[in-house]
Amino acid sequence: MTLLTRGAGAARYSAHVPTTLLEKALIGSSSAVRALADPRQARLVGVVGETTGGAALHRLHRRMERHPVGRTVLQDRPLITSETLHAETLRAMPAGSFGAEYGAFLARHSFDPDERTAVHFVDDPELAYVMTRYRQVHDLWHVLYGLPPTFAGEVALKWLEAAQTGLPMCAAGALAGGVRLTAAQRRAVVRSVLPWAARHALRGPARPAPPTGLNPHWV
Repeated sequence: MTLLTRGAGAARYSAHVPTTLLEKALIGSSSAVRALADPRQARLVGVVGETTGGAALHRLHRRMERHPVGRTVLQDRPLITSETLHAETLRAMPAGSFGAEYGAFLARHSFDPDERTAVHFVDDPELAYVMTRYRQVHDLWHVLYGLPPTFAGEVALKWLEAAQTGLPMCAAGALAGGVRLTAAQRRAVVRSVLPWAARHALRGPARPAPPTGLNPHWV
């Protein structure tokens, strides 16, 4: 039995779908083709991230372990859902606070944190949580950096996520999305967005916790 076809084993967490390396390659490649045709299909993009991001998730996990906030996140495993963070609570926070801004962002764009797809194809439960955390803080980064959830805004954020996380799916999404931008928008990406993302990637060992280690102070 080769490494590619070795048995997938039993499920290791509630949403886990055990797969062999060969199955991951087939699922990932077919999802990538379909996601390129329609990048709005978040489920397909997510599958690509899960089946190609193993090495990057390991690196993110190590970075989180080395950072005090990241360690706390890994220990406590907080989730950002409608059950853990109520809309009424966000609305009641002081004007200008991060919680109030995040709540306004969700309301303005009719977003629901529960709509983030569950992780299925990451075998290690610890790394599956890191991927879950990456998905759940995505909108927080929109708020932190003032990036609108437009196509151009998503491309800019994907470049930042690619620089910060190293996930191949982020870089692929940024490149594929760039093809759909106007010429002026592509020039703006080259002149402003790429240097901005690179600055976050090249801060060395003193750089802050990775985005998956973000544990915001809401008030």
